[in-house]
Amino acid sequence: MYLFDLDGTITDTNNLWVEVDQEFLARRGLSPTPDYTAVVSRSIYPIAAQFTRDYYHLPDAPEAIMAEWDDLALHHYRDLAPLKPGAEAFLRQCQAEGRSMALFTACRPALCQIALERFQLTNLFSRVIFAEEIGLEKRDPQCFVRLSQLVGAPLSDCTLFDDSPDNCATAAKAGMDTVGVYDTYYAHRQDELRAVCRRYVASLEELVK
Repeated sequence: MYLFDLDGTITDTNNLWVEVDQEFLARRGLSPTPDYTAVVSRSIYPIAAQFTRDYYHLPDAPEAIMAEWDDLALHHYRDLAPLKPGAEAFLRQCQAEGRSMALFTACRPALCQIALERFQLTNLFSRVIFAEEIGLEKRDPQCFVRLSQLVGAPLSDCTLFDDSPDNCATAAKAGMDTVGVYDTYYAHRQDELRAVCRRYVASLEELVK
């Protein structure tokens, strides 16, 4: 079973979330700190929203924070953000080879669906699983244990394609095979990504035959 991350692996959408954070906080006369960014960049939506509320002592409910983030990100997913180089070609190659594929993402379900429909990729995946659905962050090994149960494949039969060093390290710890995919968002951590993955690619184009 091939498991694909969305943001930063298939779609070039990691950096837009930096813009979303900046715009959200700027509306309140605030700006992101390194400590804040380090937490929200690796958290699932509900946890990130609660952390944002607590960290900046905001009156907004977490649900309102998430809704505002959604509004800020919608235009990017619907109209602007491109696919990563080689992403579509590699996915269609895997389909032609008869590979079982699922998508596993911390992206919001509505935004994910918009992106998949925009690029006509929806039918390539047997299942789309959201980290919110599991309720665990991707840095928790039990998240990947649960993921393997949901897709009906043993951990040892799963290969994760992901751009995050943290996600790949956690998946590997849980027992999955991992392929690291370069993304500019994690450019400063590529040595880590190489170290925790069986294979590292600068682009999915490298995997297209």
